[in-house]
Amino acid sequence: MIFIKYYAIKEGIKPGIYTSWDEAKKQVNGYSGAVYRSFKTEAEAREFMGHSDSSKQSSKKIEKNQPLSEIIVYTDGGSRNHGNVAGGHVKSNDKAAWAYLIVMPDKKVSKSGGEYGATNNRMEIMALIKALQYLDENGKNHDDIYIVSDSKYVLDAIQKGWLRGWKMKGFTRGKNEPLKNRELWIEVDRLLGEFSSLHYSWTKGHASNEGNVFVDELLNKQMNKMKGKKGQTSKVETSFDENEITKPKPKPKARPKVTQSKKPVQSQQPKKLNANNSPKVRQSVDAIKENLRKMGLLDDGE
Repeated sequence: MIFIKYYAIKEGIKPGIYTSWDEAKKQVNGYSGAVYRSFKTEAEAREFMGHSDSSKQSSKKIEKNQPLSEIIVYTDGGSRNHGNVAGGHVKSNDKAAWAYLIVMPDKKVSKSGGEYGATNNRMEIMALIKALQYLDENGKNHDDIYIVSDSKYVLDAIQKGWLRGWKMKGFTRGKNEPLKNRELWIEVDRLLGEFSSLHYSWTKGHASNEGNVFVDELLNKQMNKMKGKKGQTSKVETSFDENEITKPKPKPKARPKVTQSKKPVQSQQPKKLNANNSPKVRQSVDAIKENLRKMGLLDDGE
């Protein structure tokens, strides 16, 4: 049985319904504000386009600005650096970290990692890269994916066509002007080409969005764990944890009670017996003396 997926391009270079992602991708790549989505049936794709058969109306109601995706991804990056002040620069031992949360129908996965001497923008891109890599490696390329970020730097580069322009200029800003985070943008461009249905949304950072608040707290925990040394120059990613946060955490095993062994009794030297250190000994000595007196062998003066 051949599985066919339908790609509905509502707003793009050439709107329509496609059964090949290669063809559909050409209609949205580099198109600012593209609106598209993948479906398992043609009826759903036609309804999304606004011209479905009334006899096959879907019970789903699609509203504007409502997340349409089956998977929601929250990404965030942060840096504890001194570059926010006038004339300041990121120090080599400043902590920085990224984090993501992926909400899927059956589970939620979160991850974080950190670097020293990295900027906030670099960490924002890293968060997106790491999330897309996870989805790519786990075969989620053709699911509807809704990415929520508080970084206009990242979202504008993708949605406003900046990334496409950089690519056409060999990933430069033109006139041989270097592109910051060039190697990361090259990886973002590669990963975006692996997915058929990506949607984007900006949210205000550290506000009321629970997913955004979660990843912000996660990356701060990551930075708290990092132990930067003065003069640290390497940008080595620290170890990170992956948590299926919907699963209950196992209760810690009770530690077996450790019975303290009694201290060995040290051998003691026997005390020398004398007539004064024991009542019984004193009585025996007196009895012997009395017998010696009766036998005339002991003078009363002794």
